[in-house]
Amino acid sequence: MPLTENRPKPMVPVLGRPVIDYVKDAMVAAGLSEIIVTTGYQGEQLVSHVDSWNVPSRVNQEESPMGTAGSVNLLSDELTETFVVGSGASVASFDVADLLESHRSSGAKVTMALWEVNDPTEFGIVGLSSEKQGQIDSNLSEGFITKFKEKPTPGEAFSNLINAGLYIIEPEVMELVPKGEKYDFSKQLFPDILSRGWPMYAKTVDGIWFDVGHPFELHNAQMALIEKRDELPFPMPDGEVLPDGSFISSTASVSGHISKSIILSGSSVNGAAVNSVVMANSRINGVSESSIVGENSVIDSRILNCVIGDENHIVIDLENERR
Repeated sequence: MPLTENRPKPMVPVLGRPVIDYVKDAMVAAGLSEIIVTTGYQGEQLVSHVDSWNVPSRVNQEESPMGTAGSVNLLSDELTETFVVGSGASVASFDVADLLESHRSSGAKVTMALWEVNDPTEFGIVGLSSEKQGQIDSNLSEGFITKFKEKPTPGEAFSNLINAGLYIIEPEVMELVPKGEKYDFSKQLFPDILSRGWPMYAKTVDGIWFDVGHPFELHNAQMALIEKRDELPFPMPDGEVLPDGSFISSTASVSGHISKSIILSGSSVNGAAVNSVVMANSRINGVSESSIVGENSVIDSRILNCVIGDENHIVIDLENERR
């Protein structure tokens, strides 16, 4: 919020594309034959968008929140062979085909994509071993999962590898998920699998990974996509890349100051945008610093460390000294 007031999180735009399209691209590149999107909140937007994809796909709408595993389990009658689950709120360069190969060669029931971070205290970390149910080796980048820990303190962190939200799963795993109950992959199902001694494997991915559940990650993700545009398989919108890594859409208008910012289609900057994302058809007449500005909004003042939703007009009335 407030960017998700008018759209579900997977439809938040990243370089003009809904974030879910980046996960879809990785799955299409791996040759997956069908994609099913499970959703609840404002799912009707996803229905019309998914219909435009160039791969057999559809949306399965929850009637009530079922959790990550519970939502997938609604499709258990259709999941009769190895399948892939990906988070619709991540921008990532997953090599799904490579993960599938590792999954099959390891004989695991579940294989998880991992990402390496400097500070693991805000994430769920994963401990790896070179053998099933072995000792944790913090030097490994792939191996059998032996332990999980959610949001460890610095003293509790036995790894800096985190769950990146993409899983390859064998269908019998879903038999462990209670029918009709809200149930979570990382907090409930995976620890249960581990306690049963079923093999779980994991592999660290290369490229980029961002969870845009935090609004300010939208800025980091888009700056990274611009920086690595020549080595990543994602399409770039038409526009100009400035020497500092800023991006200005070909349909945007800039007469003011731009620094490390993303200016998307139809927007204008007459004032200044610094470390900011200005979404489609918005106008910056004042100053946007370290902020995210939603679509069709107008900034006539100075904002700092703000997230502005769609269709807002931010102005300071200096005469009456009120915002």
